[in-house]
Amino acid sequence: MTHDNEQLLRRAIELARAAREGGNPPFGSLLVGPDGTVLAEEHNTSITDDDITAHPELKLARWAARALEPDIAAATTMYTSCQPCGMCTGAIERSGLGRVVFALSGEQLNSLKPSGGFPPVPQEGPALFDEARLPVEGYYT
Repeated sequence: MTHDNEQLLRRAIELARAAREGGNPPFGSLLVGPDGTVLAEEHNTSITDDDITAHPELKLARWAARALEPDIAAATTMYTSCQPCGMCTGAIERSGLGRVVFALSGEQLNSLKPSGGFPPVPQEGPALFDEARLPVEGYYT
């Protein structure tokens, strides 16, 4: 971990602190371009926006997908106060961002919660492969 990485993680932690002070869950993130310039910053606003998806990582991934050329996105790093959740990880992957550097791991975060985190939602599947594949076949080619 370089000194610059640590400084950028500290900024993400400052954004997390601001989120908490504003009545939101304590998470913050920023995007840094290939030249080291901070391109965008966000903090969690899921309570004040009444939107369970208002995670900073998701907001930045959506912004990057709209605003950055693919080669720039691929050379961009997200610094975040906590390891992205599954929802945010999916958005980050689809946005084409090149790298994520985080402070707290998901496991460390859960150890700080009284209940250890959200209970998993049961999922069933796969099912109906022959029917479900029809709208998908050929889309990714």
